[in-house]
Amino acid sequence: MQLNRRQFTQGAAALVAAGAVPRAFAQADTLKIGYVSPQTGPLAPFGEADKWVIEQMKNAMKGGLTVGGRKFGGVQVVLKDSQSNPNRAGEVANDLILKDKVALVLTAGTPETSNPVSDACELNEVPCISSVVPWQPWFFGRKGDPAKGFNWTYHFFWGLEDVIANFTNGWKTVQTNKKVGGLFPNDGDGNAWGDKERGFPKPLSEMGFTLTDPGRFQNGTQDFSAQIARFKSDGVEIVTGVVIPPDAKTFLTQARQQGFRPKVITLGKALLFPGAIEALGDLGEGLSTEVWWSPSHPFASSLTKQSAKQLAEAYEAGAKKQWTQPVGFAHALFEVAANTLSRSKSLKAGDVRDALAATDLQTVVGPVKWGGQGPFKNVSKTPLVLGQWVKGGKYKYDLVIVNNEAYKQIPTGGSLKPIAAAS
Repeated sequence: MQLNRRQFTQGAAALVAAGAVPRAFAQADTLKIGYVSPQTGPLAPFGEADKWVIEQMKNAMKGGLTVGGRKFGGVQVVLKDSQSNPNRAGEVANDLILKDKVALVLTAGTPETSNPVSDACELNEVPCISSVVPWQPWFFGRKGDPAKGFNWTYHFFWGLEDVIANFTNGWKTVQTNKKVGGLFPNDGDGNAWGDKERGFPKPLSEMGFTLTDPGRFQNGTQDFSAQIARFKSDGVEIVTGVVIPPDAKTFLTQARQQGFRPKVITLGKALLFPGAIEALGDLGEGLSTEVWWSPSHPFASSLTKQSAKQLAEAYEAGAKKQWTQPVGFAHALFEVAANTLSRSKSLKAGDVRDALAATDLQTVVGPVKWGGQGPFKNVSKTPLVLGQWVKGGKYKYDLVIVNNEAYKQIPTGGSLKPIAAAS
């Protein structure tokens, strides 16, 4: 199939974010994939690596893709910014589906982006692959029925049971009074993590930890004095929760100012990113968090054949930034998308969906397989370990894996230390 220069240039792109209207492809030489992530707003660190990954995909798929025996000379990625806003996420997903007429939608970066995008795809009957949300807030946050699941939306990531196991595995190795303070905001993640049955309270109690939960707060809170006072009065020595990076900085700064110095601070979401840790200054040292992807992960890309280490090194060389966890999952979304489309009988939405559901792929974040590798047919679980930020060499801080009891194949580089002793 001959491509003119303009089509070839466009065709070198990569992923979009929504659904396929089959007739839209009748005269198109370019295959469109949609991608929705937070490029701006408080959740922007989750989307920081996306543009670099999309550029990488231009090279990986510059030869085009064959779908159902038909060669598409170009693959165009349409990237949309959710602006860290659920309403905006839903709007741009609909644009991808109805205006851009993409064949497949990809989305990642907390429930505030992935859930409304997934809902738009489900409603419009367009196949969607999502990630970077624990499966409970993605599934139950969308009012999923375990008996039925979803028809068009498929998700790969770990679950709350995994993060709880990793956090507590680490805490048990440090001498504390087992009193835990919880920071659970009034959002999709916070309500799931703080849920009495599905979240942290029940398993912590069963393991002998005492949880102080001061209640939900709004993202963007400027004063954590009430929570700090409760933690101090209850003798809390471990702080956990799932907060956005600005709120972590506010809490940690005020805790230090008010003389609250727990032995362990293990937070989801806020402490994932090098930039957020550097912004904390000396407060960043010794903080711990979940690690869903790292250069130490023993996996390789099905598309580029790069190991996790090679992918991280390529990102650092190309982006001139320290590696960050979403690099691996953004890359893996494209792996699954390319693999799905290559196996699909056609670009009809139903055929793409059927190919997606049948995925069984080794990716740079681990195996992805629906219908057997997760609690429901739409969920495939990926590995999780625990990491701690310590003083680095090339960069100010390095994220070191300190507990791998939940997934032994991923090697550790140290053990969890109390904050004062982490240097």
